[in-house]
Formats: sequence, structure tokens, C-alpha cells
Amino acid sequence: MEQDFGLDLEEVARAIDTAEVLIVRFRLIEPRLLLDLRTWPGEGPLVRLVPRASSVEERFRSVKELRPAFPLPDRILSFEWPRHVALMLDAGLWDRIEERLEREGGEAARAAAAAVFRDLLEAERREEIAAIRGGDGYQTIWERT
Repeated sequence: MEQDFGLDLEEVARAIDTAEVLIVRFRLIEPRLLLDLRTWPGEGPLVRLVPRASSVEERFRSVKELRPAFPLPDRILSFEWPRHVALMLDAGLWDRIEERLEREGGEAARAAAAAVFRDLLEAERREEIAAIRGGDGYQTIWERT
């Protein structure tokens, strides 16, 4: 797959297809996408936006708090998505996430992913507006007089 995205899309696709727990970091927004694809009778996969962790240990603790019925995962795969959230859809990665969630947890898991995707798009939009208007963490270069 193309390297135009700043990462190997085939490797990312493999991670989506095989990881038990996956974190996606985004360049423009703080929330992380957590995919915990482990299942147990009566408990399907988890897809959720989570805050940034300050360390690997904190991330493992947060996964354990969210999924107390499950043991700690052996590892948590992670990658940074360097472009706009919508480009995950264009690159075929978001569909792959939804398909994996549906395989593991049925249509409800796929619907949860769609809701999270909308939340990601909205978070990115809010961040872009804050950057344009000089919101928290941003400073405008030009102002109307």
C-alpha cells in the first residue's frame, strides 16, 4: 500500500486484523482510539475514545479498569495516524476496523464504531475551529481591527 500517509498501511491493516488491543493516536486531537478486540461470553469487543496516557503502565492500568473481567493484555499495539480522521476511511482502514469489530462482536460493535468515528470527526472539527479562532492552546497571527 501507499507510503503517502507517512506509515505502512499494510502493516497497520495487519495490526487491525490481528491485535487484541490497539491504540490509535491522532496528530490533531488528544483523544486516543482504543480497540480492545478480546471477547468473553456476554462481553463483546470495546471501541472507545480514551484520554492520552502518560506512560505505558498507565495505559495498561486504564485498559484493566475498563475491562476488569479480562486479564491484562500481553501487549498493546499502537500507531499514530498522521492525517485527518476522514482519510482513515479513504484509506480503507476504518472499514477494516468496523469489519473486525463486527466479526468479534456483531452488528452492535460495528454500530459502536460508527458512533466513535462521528465523535472523532467532531473532535477534529472542534480542534480546527479552535486553531482558526485562537482558542485554548492557539494564538492567532492576524486579528480584525
